[in-house]
Amino acid sequence: MAAIQLRFLLVSFFTSIAGEAQYVMQDAGLVHYIDRRILSIENRLNKCNQDIADYVQEFREFSKRMMSRLEGLNVLKTDLKNDVDHLLTRVERAQREIDYFESAKESPDTCVEVDEDLVEQQLMEQEESKQKVKLMLNASCNHMIAGFKSLKIVKKSGDTQGSWLKDPIKNPQKIYFLTGVKNKIVMEFANIRAFTESGEKQSARRVNLPFPWQGTGHVIYDGFLFYHKFGSLNEIIKFDIQKRNVTGRLLLSGAGETFAYDLLPSTKIDLAVDELGLWAIHTEPDTGRKLVISKINHETMAVEYTWDTSCKSQNAEAAFMMCGALYVVYSSPGGGTSRIECIYDTLDAINPYEIPPLPFPKRQTSHSMVHYYPREKQLFAWDNGSQVVYKLLTKLKK
Repeated sequence: MAAIQLRFLLVSFFTSIAGEAQYVMQDAGLVHYIDRRILSIENRLNKCNQDIADYVQEFREFSKRMMSRLEGLNVLKTDLKNDVDHLLTRVERAQREIDYFESAKESPDTCVEVDEDLVEQQLMEQEESKQKVKLMLNASCNHMIAGFKSLKIVKKSGDTQGSWLKDPIKNPQKIYFLTGVKNKIVMEFANIRAFTESGEKQSARRVNLPFPWQGTGHVIYDGFLFYHKFGSLNEIIKFDIQKRNVTGRLLLSGAGETFAYDLLPSTKIDLAVDELGLWAIHTEPDTGRKLVISKINHETMAVEYTWDTSCKSQNAEAAFMMCGALYVVYSSPGGGTSRIECIYDTLDAINPYEIPPLPFPKRQTSHSMVHYYPREKQLFAWDNGSQVVYKLLTKLKK
């Protein structure tokens, strides 16, 4: 009997152990299954994170491409606006010619008489226009260059190209130093002595421009800096030097598509100042690479009149205005003595064929800037990094 009970107990014991083992195996399988599921979820989360990172990177690259496209569209928009303005100017000129032919067509006279009347009408209108321009420019300005009196190298400083300027109206003793063909820092010196002293940068007033300039054709006039805005086709900025803000802008129609001077491929619009005010010197595609000059009202920033000159831009390195006349400085591509070989007088008081070439004294390198200073009848020039003054000999126009 006792043996039977012992056997029963042993059977019960082993049965319970087998059951517990079965439960343990089931629990282990469940844990393994849960581990695999968690690992699968982690892999999916990692893949999701990687996909999100890839999407973010693609979106950033897409944003960069879109911003680049938008900037390009803005440039194209500006160019298109300038082209439209240029086209409108040409259309106005063509319309005037059409009006002449229309008036001739309606005339009952013979063809010969129509042509004579048309020519006479054009000559009368041209003469009236010239009289208006002479009145506007004050024809009392009647002197011209007869030669060069002396040369003075004031200093050698800055880049090989640049500009140094004076204001003929306000604070004429101050010197403004603009180095390079693209910059936005103007150095203002109290006088010529402060400019020539060693360590001059410590004594100079630093003026930061809102936009960088292009080329070397800037001028200071009546307290304002006028310059061609870098990156624009033909936008001229009027900047108040003392208040340090932009007070005017001008889109100079027809300018900016080609360089003004072949030997100075950094300047597309060359601004100039003389006794009569502010001018712009440039070229237009349909003028046969000949220079065009425009008289600008510096207060309203509007073009008052434009002349197509006979002076070519080939082998030209600079130009300046003096008493309403354009003087163009030429040289050879390989260097040599600079000389004035073409003069165009807006008042028709100078016969350019009677003026011999006027060579600049001594200097053998090319100028990156030549500006006339009417207050003292001098030329300020930038000659391969040297700031130079040429004193002029003048005479009355014939």
